[in-house]
Amino acid sequence: MAWWVLAAVVGVAAALAAPARPASAHAVLTGSSPGPGAVVPALPAQIRLTFNEPVRVVPGRSQVVAPDGKRLNAGDPQPAHDGLTIRLRGTDGPTGTYVVSYRVISGDSHPVSGSFTFSVGAPSAPAAGAGPAGTDPIVRAAVPIAKYAGYLGLVLLIGPAVFLALWYPRRLPRRPPLRLARAGLVTVAAGTVAGLWLQAPAASGAALLDVSPAELREVLLSPYGLTLLGRLLVLAVVAALLPRLHRRPGRRLGAALTVAAAAGLLTWPLTGHPVASPHAALLVAADVVHLGAMGLWIGGLLSLWALVLRRADPRELRLILPSWSRWAMVCVYWLVAAGLVQALVQSGSLAAVTGTAYGRLILAKVGLVAGVLAVAAWSRRLVRRHGPPGRLRRSVGVEAAIAAVVLAASAVLVQTGPGRTAEVRAAAEGFAATLTSPLYAVQFAVYPAVVGEYNSFHAFVFTPEGKALPVVEWTVTAALPERGIEPMDNPVFTVTGNQGLGNLTFPLPGQWHLSITLRISDFDQATVTTRIPVRR
Repeated sequence: MAWWVLAAVVGVAAALAAPARPASAHAVLTGSSPGPGAVVPALPAQIRLTFNEPVRVVPGRSQVVAPDGKRLNAGDPQPAHDGLTIRLRGTDGPTGTYVVSYRVISGDSHPVSGSFTFSVGAPSAPAAGAGPAGTDPIVRAAVPIAKYAGYLGLVLLIGPAVFLALWYPRRLPRRPPLRLARAGLVTVAAGTVAGLWLQAPAASGAALLDVSPAELREVLLSPYGLTLLGRLLVLAVVAALLPRLHRRPGRRLGAALTVAAAAGLLTWPLTGHPVASPHAALLVAADVVHLGAMGLWIGGLLSLWALVLRRADPRELRLILPSWSRWAMVCVYWLVAAGLVQALVQSGSLAAVTGTAYGRLILAKVGLVAGVLAVAAWSRRLVRRHGPPGRLRRSVGVEAAIAAVVLAASAVLVQTGPGRTAEVRAAAEGFAATLTSPLYAVQFAVYPAVVGEYNSFHAFVFTPEGKALPVVEWTVTAALPERGIEPMDNPVFTVTGNQGLGNLTFPLPGQWHLSITLRISDFDQATVTTRIPVRR
């Protein structure tokens, strides 16, 4: 039955190494001055960026680019109370559209990048190549693999070590479970070192090996780096204590290993979602409990399947299995309880559970855990009825295989923006698009794109060659055919030449059909359409 677990682990590694979608940013730009799409009479002395949580600056990765392609920012952004300030080199820049791009590290240690434009005097075509740097696809795929290595190492370390201390038969050699625990120790250390290295190219947007000593030093001296260095120190302490498990551990050794385990587990929430959550202390504690219960339960299953059920005799199993079964039930209780607390806080709302990638991953993880618990219930039934060890071993093997997939889901989950930040992002971004026709291209934004009468509509119109195109008449309608709402006129007026400003009304949530008809002369007009998602 070794193929069950081996196939699960190999399959998970292949899935994590597959091309990944862009990482979800966990800090959200909630405002700026000037605002996105704004037209100001003169270039300001500084650009103000506001985020929903504290961020750190990535040196050399934020810039303000003028229409002529020149960089105008005077060095890196400066931290402010709730965001960043980018100072500019003078206020005599040319007329046209400026591109502001930024790359920062959010409170949960994930890199965040983005850009927006504003114009001085009148909009123009922005300078080419002025957008933010993305994340290298190899780096993006390697990050969840490193996370998975950390979780897998915890399972291999905690489960066998505790099993060896409490339930492993004395007559059996103690080297096999110690070998498993050492493999877990090495796997956690490898995942941690990989995490330290990967943070540098993930933050800068560079390739996997394009890391300078200065960038690596920046990572090591950051809160993220210092926390992972602390984890490596804890692993060194555990490595020194593990050989003493060759004999039954006394109270001092048990207490030392427990303290070391708690300190090591604490490093995971301090470098992830919990530390940046609205209830940080509660979620940090819940994550420590969640990880500890996961390591003991899944690692214990692996020890039972790989070592005990294969080598222990029936009399030993009658003593080991009932005791292990009770401990496993306690682990499952705390695993589910701590996971539920985190899911409730991080999702933010019931709608985010089904409406965001984070929520859907939670549902997938819940389904997998339910599958493991169903197989575990069958295993407990076999234990109570003293079923054949071979059948019990097959059942435990299936549990361990599904659990390997649960670990993969966790590795992806911690790289996905929580549902609460997805809702903040949607509220901050509204809706923006560029629609084209043979006569013109119209760039517009609707903010905040929610149910109600106060949704601003701001648009600019250009010729197919990119020159400003004055509009004689605007006709903007919104309809929701699925709910029986026919096209409604919304007032939009020409402000200056090619710029339109108005207000849209959305009585109900849904995918609204927006129609924009522009008359640019006595004889020429064209209509463009799109769909706008409107939230409550």
